[in-house]
Amino acid sequence: MNKHFFATIGKYIAFLFLTGCLLVLLAFIYYTWDLPQPEKFTETPFIQSTKIYDNTGKTLLYDIYGEEKREIVSFDKISDNLKHSVLTSEDSRFYQHGGVDVLRTGKAIWVDIISRGGYQGGSTLTQQLIRAVYLTNQKSISRKIKEIVLSVELEQKYSKDQIFDWYLNEIPFGENAYGAEAAAQAYFNESASDLTAAQAAALTAMIPAPSYYSPFGPRKSEMLKRKDEILDKMKQLGYISDQQLKDAKNEKLAFSESTKPIKAPDFVMYVKKYLDDKYGEDYLKEKGLKVYTTLNYDVQQYIEQVVKDANSYNIGKGAYNTAMVVLNPKNGNILAMMGSKDYFAPSYPAGCDEKGPGNCLFEPKYDVATMGQRQPGSSFKPFAYATALQRGYTANTILWDIKTEFNPSCDPSGNGLVGSDGTACYNPQDYEPADRGPVTMRSSLDGSLNIPSVQVLYLAGIQNTLQTARNMGITTLTDTKNYGLSLVLGGGDVNLLEMTSAYGVFATEGSYIPPVSILKITDAQGNVIEENKEQPTKVLDIQVARQMNDILSDNNARSFIFGANSALHVPGYQVAAKTGTTQSMRDGWSMGYTPSYVVGVWTGNNNNSVTKDIGVGIAAPMWNKVMTKLVSAAPAESFTAPDPITDRSPALLGTLLPTDIHTILYYIDKNNPLGPQPANPAEDPQYYLWQSAINNYLEREGRSSEIVSQ
Repeated sequence: MNKHFFATIGKYIAFLFLTGCLLVLLAFIYYTWDLPQPEKFTETPFIQSTKIYDNTGKTLLYDIYGEEKREIVSFDKISDNLKHSVLTSEDSRFYQHGGVDVLRTGKAIWVDIISRGGYQGGSTLTQQLIRAVYLTNQKSISRKIKEIVLSVELEQKYSKDQIFDWYLNEIPFGENAYGAEAAAQAYFNESASDLTAAQAAALTAMIPAPSYYSPFGPRKSEMLKRKDEILDKMKQLGYISDQQLKDAKNEKLAFSESTKPIKAPDFVMYVKKYLDDKYGEDYLKEKGLKVYTTLNYDVQQYIEQVVKDANSYNIGKGAYNTAMVVLNPKNGNILAMMGSKDYFAPSYPAGCDEKGPGNCLFEPKYDVATMGQRQPGSSFKPFAYATALQRGYTANTILWDIKTEFNPSCDPSGNGLVGSDGTACYNPQDYEPADRGPVTMRSSLDGSLNIPSVQVLYLAGIQNTLQTARNMGITTLTDTKNYGLSLVLGGGDVNLLEMTSAYGVFATEGSYIPPVSILKITDAQGNVIEENKEQPTKVLDIQVARQMNDILSDNNARSFIFGANSALHVPGYQVAAKTGTTQSMRDGWSMGYTPSYVVGVWTGNNNNSVTKDIGVGIAAPMWNKVMTKLVSAAPAESFTAPDPITDRSPALLGTLLPTDIHTILYYIDKNNPLGPQPANPAEDPQYYLWQSAINNYLEREGRSSEIVSQ
C-alpha cells in the first residue's frame, strides 16, 4: 500500500513538473516568437520627440530628445579608461558570462529581497544594449524574457569586443548625447580616445540615470561621489595604480557648459518632471507628444530681464540669487517662472557645488520657486490676519504695539531671557522699534508691525491659522505641534510657488486653484490625451477676502512705515502688496496681486547666509517693475469693497472710548470673540502679560495706569 501511495504521488509530481515545463515553454514561445534579429546596432532608432510649447503653441520652449547627438567611432578609438570604468561599474564579469550573469542576477534578487524593494541592478552590458535598442525600461516578465533571449542569442553570434563596441556607441549619457564620442564632446570637449580616468569615471557615473546625475543639475556632488567610488573599484580590479587613483581623484574636472536649447528653463524642467513621472522618459522619447503649457513667453522674457538688470545691485547688497513667479489667479495658470536668477550661469563661489548641498551662495539649477523651502518672514502675516477676520475681528480692532512678553512663565517686563519653567522668553521687536501704542489691525498689517501681529496670531489661533494656510495651498507647514507664536513672523518654511498661489486666493475673493502649468497634451496624431480641467474650490469667505484686499491695497495705511511712494505702490492702480524679511535678512519676499495677476519674488542666498538689505530694498523694486508692466498693459481693475461691518461689539469695531484702556482680552473671549464678555478675562494666560505691557507703556508715557482697572 505504501508503494502504491508513493507511486501515485510520484505520478502527480511528474505530471505537475511536465505541465509546468510545458507552460514555461508556451510562455517562452509566446513572448519570443516575434522577436527581432539582434543586429545592426549602429543604426539610430527613429525618434519622435516630445515638444513643449508656450501658451500660444507657437514658441517652442524645449524639444525633449529633439537633437540626438551621436557619432559612431571604432572600438580602438575609445579610451581604455572609459572601457575599464564601464566594465568596473556596469559589468565586471562581462568577458566571463554568456550574456546573462547568473551570479550577479542572483545577488541582485537577494539584495532586492532583503532590502524590501531597494533596487539592485543585475543587467549585463549585453542586456542593457538589448534594452536600449529594442525594448523599454518597463519592469515586466515579458520584457525580461525577451531581454534574456536576445542577449544570449547576440552573444552566440558576435564577439565580446563587438558587443562592447555597440554598447559604447549606443547608450545615452544625457544632454541628448548617445555613445562615448558624443558624450566626451558634450561634457568635456574631448574625443572619446583622449578621456582621462577621472573623466571616464564621471561619464560612467551618469549611465544609470543621466538626468539625475547630470553635472549641470543640482546633484553634481552625488555624481562626483559615484565617480570616486568607480575609481576606487578600478584600483581594486587592477585597472589603475595607487598613483593613478590619487591623480584621478585630484583632477579638477572642467565640464563644458550645457548648450541644450531651452527657453524658460526652470519652468520647462518643472513641466518635464511631471511628464517624466507620469509618462516615463521612453514614452516621451518615442511618442512625439506636444505639450501646450500656460507660460506667457513675453512675460517670461520680461521677468528674466528685470532680474538680470537688478543683479549687480542685489549682489552689492549681499543677495546672490532671485526667484520669481507670475500667476493668473483666476485659473491658476503659471504665466512666468524663474527658480534662480540664471539657469545657465556657473555656481558661485567657483567649485562650491562640488562640496555638496548648502555650500553655494548661488546655485543655478536649484529651483527655489518649486523646490526651495524658505522662511517667509512677514509675508506670512496675511494668513493669520485672514483667520482673525474669519473669526469676527475687524480691520479696526485695536491692538497694542508696545513692548510685550508672550511667555507666561517670564517676567512681564519683557526683559527676561528664560522663564520660570526653563523655556525661552518671547518678546519680539518691530523692524523699527517704537512704542506706537494702540493701533488698528489695518495699520498693523500694512505697517508690518511684529508685536501686534503676534497678538493677532494668538487671537486667531495657531492651529486655525495653519488650517487657513493649508486651505489656501501651503503644503510645507507639516510640523504642526512645534510651531509657536513666531509662526506669524515667518517661523515655518514655505516655497515661492505655493505662496504666490495662496495670495491668489485673496485676489479671487476666496477661491483656490492649484498652480497650473499644462493646458493640454496631444499625441503625434493630434489627439488630446490630457487636458487641464482644474476647478476652483471655495476656501475663504468672500467678505474676509475683500477685507484683506482692502487692507493690503491701502497705500495710505502703510505710508507711516514705507512712505507714500514706496516700491509697493503702483501709481494709478489698485494693487495689494506685502513684503517679508527673515531674521538677519536671510530671505526677502515681495508678494502682491490684482484681480488678474499675482507676482511673488524671493531674494537671498542658496546657503542661507545673511544679506545687507533684502525685502523692501531688493525684492520689492523687482516686483514693482513686473507688476507695473502687467497692469499697464490692460485696463485698470479695482477690488470690490467689503460690506460695512456694524454687528460687532465696540471692542471688535475699535470704537471704545479712549478711557477704556484695556487689552482686548478684557472685552472678548479669544476662543469666541463674537460671544459675550468673558466672566473672568484673567483666566486667559496672555491677559496679565498684555495688561502689564499696557500699564508699563502708560507709565513711560507719563500717563496714570490707574485708569486701567485690574
